[in-house]
Formats: sequence, C-alpha cells, structure tokens
Amino acid sequence: MTNKPVLLVIAHGSRDPRHAATVHALVRQVRSLRPDVRVETGFLDFNVPSVQGVLESLAVQGVRDVVALPLLLTRAFHAKADIPAVLADAPPQLRVRQAEVLGPSPLLLSALERRLYEAGLSPADKSSTGVVLASAGSTDPEAIAVIAEIAREWRHTGWCAVRPAFASASLPRTEDAVRELRALGCARVAVAPYVLAPGFLPDRIARGAAEADVLASVLGPAPEVARVVLERYEAARIPALAAVSA
Repeated sequence: MTNKPVLLVIAHGSRDPRHAATVHALVRQVRSLRPDVRVETGFLDFNVPSVQGVLESLAVQGVRDVVALPLLLTRAFHAKADIPAVLADAPPQLRVRQAEVLGPSPLLLSALERRLYEAGLSPADKSSTGVVLASAGSTDPEAIAVIAEIAREWRHTGWCAVRPAFASASLPRTEDAVRELRALGCARVAVAPYVLAPGFLPDRIARGAAEADVLASVLGPAPEVARVVLERYEAARIPALAAVSA
C-alpha cells in the first residue's frame, strides 16, 4: 500500500463516448509509468464516476491525501471556478491539493509533433509546413494569451509558420487560419488539435481542417501527456506532504 497521495485526474466529461474512452486510455498510460501511485478518474459532468463521488469513496476507504489534477490545457473557467468549488465540498477528512493544469509544457509541443508525424508529416517537412494550433477556445483572456504564446514559441522550432485558432468563443476559426497560411505561401498546411479528447469542439476543428493537407489526431494518451500529468502531480504533492509533516 503506497503512502503517496492519491492522484485524482479530473476530466470535463462529454456525451460523446470517445471522450471518456480517451481519458481512461490516458489514465492507463499514467498508471503504467507510475505503478506506485494510485490513480483515480472523476468527471465534472456527463460521465461517471463524478468527482464528488470519487472523493467520498476515497474518504470511506481511509485515504487522507489527494492531489486533484485538472485534465485541462489552459487555466480558464473550469480550473479557476468549477473544480475549486467541487473540491471545496470534499469530505473534511481529506486533504486535497489542486495541481496546475497541463499546459503550457515543452512535452505538449512534443506530443503535438508526434501526432503530426503520425498523420503523415516528417521532420524534413517542417520548414515548408504551416501549422494551425487549433484549441477549443475560451472567453478567458489568460487562456487565449497562452495559446497565442505557444504558437509563437512553436514557430521557432522550425515550422514555416504557426497560427492559433479556436473552435469557439474566440477568433480566428480553424478554416480561416488554414487560408491565412496558404496565403503566406506555405507549401503545405497542417492542423494540430490542441485538445485532449474527441468531442463536439474537436469535431468542429476537424471540419475546419477540410482544406488543410494534414489533420493530426487529438493528444489523447500520448506518452508525453502522461509525463506532464505526473510532473504536475509531483509538483503538487511535495508541498502537500511538507505541510502534513510540519
């Protein structure tokens, strides 16, 4: 029995069954990397188990310490409001610490490139390929600024150009960014969905990529994503344990 805090991965949830299946595949990847850590999954909506249900079950089992990790790529409404509200209602015998969201991280850029190469590109194509970094979108200015900064940083790794795009709430849309990259003279255009699991908004990104040459798959259970999950867990659990021993 490990004395490490339980890692509770918190996903948004979706009516689309592909979403939960992808989340569970990622969690299996995390478990394979760290069999010494107990990893549980909870959903904010649509799917079971709920976050509250998992927390109550852990309390009944005698668990004391939990690191709750939002399975999110940016700090927006869910990370700032929804998840803290749910965690605030955790059973009082649990010590719960909320970890940081996954992005930004160099490992996520590696995962994006992995998906592009799996979709047919090669490293030799980088200098002639424009990439649309397509995210779900948000009304949160901080989240939008982070996506724009990731696109700027990724451009410096050798791509012809990188443009951010959003499936909702913000502009430009994926199809507009594809056309912009064409107009810039990039020999080919690829769309890299900066999303973790399939669903309504990723499907909208895919439709917007109709005129692109390459459409990568979602990040899903890429090993780099699993490594980021564990990095965030470690960063959150160490101060949590220090507080317990103080």
